[in-house]
Amino acid sequence: MGTLYVTNEDAFIGKADERLTVKSDKKKLVDVPMIKVDGVVVLGRATVSPAVVSELLERQIPLSFMKATGRYLGRLEPEMTKNIFVRKAQWKAAGNTAEAVHAVRGFVRGKLKNYRYILQRRQRENSELDFKSELVRLEGAIAKIDKTDSIDSLRGLEGAGSAVYFGCFNRLIKGPDFEFKGRNRRPPTDPVNSLLSLGYSLLRHDVQSAVNIVGFDPYLGYLHYERYGRPSLALDLMEEFRPLVVDALVLSILNKPKRSLTPEDFEKEPISGAVSLTGDGLKTFLRLYEVKKQSTFKHPVLKRKCSYQESFEIQGRLLAKYLMGETDKYPPLLMR
Repeated sequence: MGTLYVTNEDAFIGKADERLTVKSDKKKLVDVPMIKVDGVVVLGRATVSPAVVSELLERQIPLSFMKATGRYLGRLEPEMTKNIFVRKAQWKAAGNTAEAVHAVRGFVRGKLKNYRYILQRRQRENSELDFKSELVRLEGAIAKIDKTDSIDSLRGLEGAGSAVYFGCFNRLIKGPDFEFKGRNRRPPTDPVNSLLSLGYSLLRHDVQSAVNIVGFDPYLGYLHYERYGRPSLALDLMEEFRPLVVDALVLSILNKPKRSLTPEDFEKEPISGAVSLTGDGLKTFLRLYEVKKQSTFKHPVLKRKCSYQESFEIQGRLLAKYLMGETDKYPPLLMR
C-alpha cells in the first residue's frame, strides 16, 4: 500500500484491531492492515482517533497534514531515532565547513544534472525541440560547482540553473490545454504550478520520513537556510529528486495522448486566485504519484534495482556515511 492519502472532507480515521479504517458519511472508504502502511497524509480536514495516533507513533509511521491545495501544514512525528552518532556528525559539519560545502555541491550538482537529463531526454524524444542554448547555460553552472567553496555562491548557481530550466519548462509541455508562464506558489495560480506544488509537498513528506529513519535532525541543513520550523535537511535532499520524481510525473500526466488530467480537473478559488485539483483530480494525481514512487531503476552507486521510495532512504544513508567519515564523498542520485 505504501502511503495512505485521505482526501475526503471530514473523514474519520480509526483503528479496528490491526487495521486502519477511513470512514465518511458513515461509509467505510478504506480498510487496510497497518503493516502495509508506511505513511499517512491528510489533505483537507479529517479527524484522527487517539488510538490511531498512538499506533502510528508506536510503529514510527509519520502522519502529515496538508491543505487540499497541497500546502504543507505540519506532521505528527515519531520519536527521533536513537542514532546520536549521525546527528553528532551532522551538527559537527554545520556552517561553512569543508563537509557542508561538499554536501551542498552534491545537492546542487544532482539537481542541475537531473535538470539537464530532463531537457536532453525531451529533446531526443521530439526533434522539433531545441534546448541547445539552455543546456550550454546549465553546463556552465555545473562546471563551476567544484570550483566554488562558498555555500552562498553554490546557492547562486542553484538559482541560476533553476531559472534556466523553468524558463523553458513551457516548451516541455505538449498541446495548448496547459501553459506554464513561470514558477509561482503560495498559492499556485495555474494548473501546472498547482501540480508542481502538490508534488513537491508530497515529496517533502517522503524525504523527511527517510531523513528521520536514518537518524538525522531534519531541521539542520546546509543548502537551505535555517528557519524556525523548516526541515532544511529534508529540503536539501529533495533537490536531486524534484526533476526525477515530481517534474517527470507532471510532464508525463500532461503530455500523454490520453491525459489522466484535463483542465476540467482543476478549480479556482475566486478571492485568492489559488488553483487546485478537484476531488476526483486529486485522487488521480495521488494514485499516479504513488505509482511513480514505486517505479524502479538501477541505482548508480549500489548497482542494483530500487524504487524511488527506497532511494530516498538510500541517499540519506549515503549522506550519513559521508558525514561520519565512512566514505570520502556524497554521491547525489543522477540519471544518465
